[in-house]
Amino acid sequence: MPVDVRPFRRSDREQLTALVNAHAAAVVPGLSASVNAVMSQLEGEPGEFIVDPWVSERLTLVAEQRDRVTAAAHLLRYAGDERVSDSYRGVGEIRWFLFWPRAPYWPDSEDAADALLAACVSQLDRWGVTRRYADVTLPVPAVYGVPEQLPHIRAAYERAGFVEGNRIEILYLADLGDLPRSSKPPIEGLELRRLLGVNGTRFAAVLGDEVVGFIEVEALTEPRRLPRQEGWADIGNLEVVEAYRLRGVATWLLGAAAEWLRLAGIDRLIGYATPGDDHVAFFDHTPGFRVLTRTSRAWERG
Repeated sequence: MPVDVRPFRRSDREQLTALVNAHAAAVVPGLSASVNAVMSQLEGEPGEFIVDPWVSERLTLVAEQRDRVTAAAHLLRYAGDERVSDSYRGVGEIRWFLFWPRAPYWPDSEDAADALLAACVSQLDRWGVTRRYADVTLPVPAVYGVPEQLPHIRAAYERAGFVEGNRIEILYLADLGDLPRSSKPPIEGLELRRLLGVNGTRFAAVLGDEVVGFIEVEALTEPRRLPRQEGWADIGNLEVVEAYRLRGVATWLLGAAAEWLRLAGIDRLIGYATPGDDHVAFFDHTPGFRVLTRTSRAWERG
């Protein structure tokens, strides 16, 4: 059937939000964004306060099939001046690309997806970008890269000539009620201090004058944007000085942070790791954490 690839119209907002939420919920249980959150991302991303100011153009395209928005994509063009870092200067990015997978009642949805991706590549070429990136960074927590739960997106990117990068990230999810708790410091003289960190509230383990470890956690509560995620938080940083590792410091810090989050009504915690780093072993061996998804990043078209 014919596919109409065109710019996004405001009247598409309900169908677009349904498309976003269906993909998000396949990655994170019960995750959803409001219509306002989706519309807001199309205009800008204030949370990306370093990278977003570098964006010089934004464009959202949809593919319509039989009066239904079957696929959609959001494109960014980054400026080419000296204020932009080398890795983004003059770059074009498919910030996200989504489509309804093939179904018995809709067997040709991939036709819409391929037509839309071809239009995206043509737009990036018209912009004259130096490099072409692709991702699935949705306006919800923990959905970015190309998660393993979205193989239809991976296949479409590959058909369009995009190649997976060498960056894999593992996301973990824990119910705070299942995490270990210990009020007794694992090392004699170890003190807990709470302060503002780089990525949320920091809980530091201090021994004398030395900070031997810290964890930073941040609530993901934004009722206006994410009405169903009032009970979520994530780990922004988790570090322990090498000489004090494997002595229970990280677990003790995690328990303190979890207790603090419970006071705020938080009951779910997301952690991040990359294969081969120490965080993988920590999350794998800490009761309560389970693998939520593995996502591949740095997709690029030569």
